[in-house]
Amino acid sequence: MTDTREFTDADGIAIVYDVHEAAGDARGVVQLLHGVGEHAGRYGALIAALTEAGFHVYADDHRGHGRTGIRQHGGPAKLGRLGKGGLIAAKDAVWQLTGIIKDEHPDLPLVLLGHSWGSFLAQMLVNDHPEAWDAVILSGSALRMPGSLNAAPLNARWAADDATGLEWLSRDPAVWKAFDEDPLTTDVPLLKLFGPIEAAKLYGRPRKDLGRDIPMLLLVGRDDSVGGPRSVHKLADEYRTRSGLTDITTLVYPDARHEIFNELQQDEVRADILSWLDSHIPAR
Repeated sequence: MTDTREFTDADGIAIVYDVHEAAGDARGVVQLLHGVGEHAGRYGALIAALTEAGFHVYADDHRGHGRTGIRQHGGPAKLGRLGKGGLIAAKDAVWQLTGIIKDEHPDLPLVLLGHSWGSFLAQMLVNDHPEAWDAVILSGSALRMPGSLNAAPLNARWAADDATGLEWLSRDPAVWKAFDEDPLTTDVPLLKLFGPIEAAKLYGRPRKDLGRDIPMLLLVGRDDSVGGPRSVHKLADEYRTRSGLTDITTLVYPDARHEIFNELQQDEVRADILSWLDSHIPAR
């Protein structure tokens, strides 16, 4: 079952989110954070796998994005633009939803799962509230530092006269077509959507001495142009050496590009996530 709801953030913006109920007895909750220029509706297969495995899934359309952005801006022209408060307001709205989840399911373990920009928001939230999470999964992520987070055109290595500009997402042309035809997506680059001042706020490192040993799963495609394996391995090292985390698993998928949940081996990716969750949040 899926229930679409909304809450109002600190600036009066209505944040639209979906609650997908677990099949059978729930063993945990996953809070899903999507990437820039997209929305929670693009994660249907992953959500279905999680609910079938016994997890409630809460997934919002972040500030300026998807259904939230359409209402916020009065139409699609400004999709992806965060509005008043910028990046910090977007992060705070995600945290507001975390509070709703905890109120509704105080006795269930909570997993934070972020992809791309959603993984950067997740990193920031873990720094702010390490006590909130029982496990963290980061997909298509990167160490949020200059040199480790790609500021160049993300489709540069696939540039050609007949390129769509979306080849960096996946090897599957159907994914490019679906993204292009989706009325709730935009391919405007993050730097242009957010502006240089707000984009610079993405930079940061894992907090020193988090005080909580949170299990973490890092997933990345070998051909991911946002950060890629080198950056993700650096991120894992920082979580170990700076934050004191001891249970970190990094999985690199050969030939995969940025959107591993929409890649040709997406079945394998979902199976790996469920296997990892089985070992960290067993069924009751």
